[in-house]
Amino acid sequence: MPDNKLQTGFWRLADPKISITSVASMSVGASLAATHPNFSWAWLIMLGAAMFCMEVAKNAWGDIYDYDSGTDLAVKPEDRTDFSGGKRVLVDEILTRQQTWAIAFLFGALGLALGAAIVFLREPSVFWLGTLGLVLGWSYHGPPLQLAYRGLGELDVVLCYGPIIALSTYLMETGQYSADPVWLSLPLGILIAAFLWVNEFPDYEADLGAGKNNLVARLGKRMAARMLPLIYALAFLLLAVLPGLTGMPATIALGFVAAVPAAAVTYWTLQDPESFYRHKPVQPAALLSFVLYSAGVSAGVIVGG
Repeated sequence: MPDNKLQTGFWRLADPKISITSVASMSVGASLAATHPNFSWAWLIMLGAAMFCMEVAKNAWGDIYDYDSGTDLAVKPEDRTDFSGGKRVLVDEILTRQQTWAIAFLFGALGLALGAAIVFLREPSVFWLGTLGLVLGWSYHGPPLQLAYRGLGELDVVLCYGPIIALSTYLMETGQYSADPVWLSLPLGILIAAFLWVNEFPDYEADLGAGKNNLVARLGKRMAARMLPLIYALAFLLLAVLPGLTGMPATIALGFVAAVPAAAVTYWTLQDPESFYRHKPVQPAALLSFVLYSAGVSAGVIVGG
């Protein structure tokens, strides 16, 4: 196989725009730990590298399981987007199954090695959160749980890209547990789940036919569209009460900048739940929403601290 084809397949699996999710959660945890005397940029970069490796591995094994279930094969050409329908390295015959598994094992092993270095050389108690994150990351697509196929994938995303990564980052930097990164990252996890939610619309028919019963497939497009504003409302309601609930600075309200793209996402989705992704930038706007939340609250913590 030509090297350029292998490179194309790798970058599809790496998908930097999706890897932003873990960076957003790390940013929340890091901002809360920024004034701690043990804070280290070097260890933060190492954690970021570990997260990147695990994202590549997760995308690789996820593509295999979605291919085997038939869901990626069933996505119609007009429903394919840059954010949904899987990475399609097998569907488009860019990589072989063997190559895809090799990438999954290689980057999974690299991620685990970096994680082990963090546990043994920096903070041993990160092991438990890392193990929980690994189990949930595998179980999104992988057996026996296959949470994405049972209507639990969205909750998996809330937990992984909200409290687990943010608290792991904080714990690694400070050596201490705290409720603050959990609370501040919960709205982020919900916003990332909203991003997943709108990404499930283009795959609706394919997922339904393949038995991938995520919540959008279970609810149907129109009901799922009506649920979207409630998901966003929950995230921003949590942000609104956090200063009074936790004592965090009022400047975390900078995270409300995320409401602007969230409002556009909600409007466009409600306006045309059947095919909004064909003519409106709903998926990029949903990604922008959680990125702006992370940037806003992280800046708010640092400025207000």
